[in-house]
Amino acid sequence: MFDLFCFDEPEAPPGEFVLVRVSRRAMATTFEVAVPVGAHRDSVGVATTALDLIDELEDQMTVYRDHSEVSRLNAAAADAPVGVEELLFELFERCAGWTHETEGAFDVATGAITKAWGFYSRVGRVPTPPERIAAMRRTGFRHVVLNPEARTVKFRVPGLELNLGAVGKGYALDRAAELLRESGVASALLHGGGSSVYAIGHPPGDARGWPVRLRHPTDTAASLGTVYLRNQGLGTSAATFQFFEYKGQKLGHLLDPRLGWPARGVQSTSVVAPTAAEADAMSTAAFVLGASGTERLLRLKPNLAAVVLPDAPATPTAFNFRHDSFTPATADRPT
Repeated sequence: MFDLFCFDEPEAPPGEFVLVRVSRRAMATTFEVAVPVGAHRDSVGVATTALDLIDELEDQMTVYRDHSEVSRLNAAAADAPVGVEELLFELFERCAGWTHETEGAFDVATGAITKAWGFYSRVGRVPTPPERIAAMRRTGFRHVVLNPEARTVKFRVPGLELNLGAVGKGYALDRAAELLRESGVASALLHGGGSSVYAIGHPPGDARGWPVRLRHPTDTAASLGTVYLRNQGLGTSAATFQFFEYKGQKLGHLLDPRLGWPARGVQSTSVVAPTAAEADAMSTAAFVLGASGTERLLRLKPNLAAVVLPDAPATPTAFNFRHDSFTPATADRPT
């Protein structure tokens, strides 16, 4: 996922509303914690501690470090059950549930097919049919056995790999937000690369929530509208940067796990959910499912809301938003 949003500081009289913003590179992007001045006696210190936690979570979840817990799990789980840290195991359980709810449109057991397409090394290529078939045999959470009693993970097929790239940033934001709340912060906005967001409470002077403007994925001067978040997460998915051209087609890194082929028909999807991890997962699923599939999914999950921008016609469709929680871009334009 990519930087498709920016947040607007709520209107307030000069001097009455200032943000302390602390940022750091992690997970190949920039994470930021923004806390209103006065929301905590040591805003910089508590924000720095939250970013330290995000660093620790990256070291646990990344597949680009051999010593990470997920890398060690991928290397050994086909041979024997592997014990997993409690909260990471809970995340795997949630991912299994989201895979079931989306009928496989979201799936983190896709390391093999991602590598077959070259997106793991960021050098996209079309795999040969035998390569794709072989990778698909090693893809899918249906091949993962979770044992809650022993808190272990076992793979049914060799070569399967878990990759939390579609949900890791959101999960890290949820954990960081929990730490901030426990430290007494009641108002803050956190984001990872702009595409994964979590809002604690609301900013001073605007009970609707933190305003987050959804940028158009290809027109940097355009906006799809503004979402107001309050104790919610937002995830945005698009293939704006990670793609390559093949026979006149734009093939992006967001793969349909059911087909082993890049998802098509959508430019971007943004989903609001109770947590940033779920928002990330569901925005990925929405990108695969398209507008009609997303509408069906949200009928089953009414606590979610979404904005889907199809390839054509290039008009975004909003689903499930309360009357005061989303303002379309046309309503934002000056008259």
